[in-house]
Amino acid sequence: ARIRRCGILCHPTSFPSAYGIGDLGEGARQFVDFATMAGQTAWQILPLGPTGYGDSPYQPFSAFAGNPLLIDPVALAEEGLLTRDELEAATAPSDCRVRYGEVIGSKRRLLAAAYRRFPGAVSDLRSEMQAFREAQAAWLDDYALFMALKEHLNWAAWPAWEPELVRREPAALQTWRSRLRDEIGYHVFVQFIFERQWQRIHRYANDRSVSIIGDVPIFVGHDSADVWSHQELFYLDAAGQPTVVAGVPPDYFSPTGQRWGNPLYRWDVMARDGYAWWLHRLQRALSQVDEVRIDHFRGFVNYWEVPATEPTAMHGRWRPGPGRAFFEAVAQVMGHLPIIAEDLGMITSDVTQLREELGLPGMTVLQFAFDGDPANPHMPYNHVRRSVVYTG
Repeated sequence: ARIRRCGILCHPTSFPSAYGIGDLGEGARQFVDFATMAGQTAWQILPLGPTGYGDSPYQPFSAFAGNPLLIDPVALAEEGLLTRDELEAATAPSDCRVRYGEVIGSKRRLLAAAYRRFPGAVSDLRSEMQAFREAQAAWLDDYALFMALKEHLNWAAWPAWEPELVRREPAALQTWRSRLRDEIGYHVFVQFIFERQWQRIHRYANDRSVSIIGDVPIFVGHDSADVWSHQELFYLDAAGQPTVVAGVPPDYFSPTGQRWGNPLYRWDVMARDGYAWWLHRLQRALSQVDEVRIDHFRGFVNYWEVPATEPTAMHGRWRPGPGRAFFEAVAQVMGHLPIIAEDLGMITSDVTQLREELGLPGMTVLQFAFDGDPANPHMPYNHVRRSVVYTG
């Protein structure tokens, strides 16, 4: 039987740091030490992706890449890639708030300086990056090109690029790959450094018996390398715009529902290759963390489809998700499913049945408990085994 565990949810952006945002350096190690000392054995984080719109980890430019803002500059200096003067110039006043506009600029300057010095780095580091580039090529090549193009084209969303690029015509991709070779190299370098630093923290936590719980949102952002490089897997028109988008219908949170705006998956197309893209996504996530919470688990049973022309989520329809077949395909390749199912909101019996059949823990929230209903499942005396209890 699995023992009871206790943990803390804390995203790396929250750690103390001299550089304007929490990072994967000393603050992260101090947090793990504190958690260990307090008897905590689980550390939960939000998605680690490169934040795009509204600086939200739930609208990243990639479901596979890491956030450059989390890179620890001190470690780069220790490896000879930054100078003490450059570190001092990037320090920010510590008032417990992240000023994203300033941090994005200062981190970019530091990472650009480190990239310029990288060719002179020790050969072990250079060969390590080459190995990383080859191992992660399936997502990294498209992501690095996508980011280089976005920067070059003034951050325009990809459907606004030239039609040949939108359609990903091989000649256009090749032309831009050679034209933006250095910029692409920069983004590969940044991902290599992120991965190296993150895995160091991951090992540090595991060595102290702290397992890391990651977060996998069911949907991805439209203006992302994921959608641009796999357009056939989403409901898009010829111009690359979504025809239908994700959301939830009106409920006790919102009288007009929630129109999230993410493009929806063509689950029938995904089923043809055994959900290969999703498998790759989960394998990538589980190479970085020990288990994952899947946000909006109910969407695998049925999901709310909203026409892209609708301003709210009021007028939509329920559509069937892939259901059990998806999880069986994942289990066939990965074996055990180290997944926590986010099953909050208006959950129907078929969603609960699938979760229980798969043996996945659901979520319980103390904040929802005290409404006077003795049968409320969030009440502490109604908690069941195989669930994860959150305060809020």
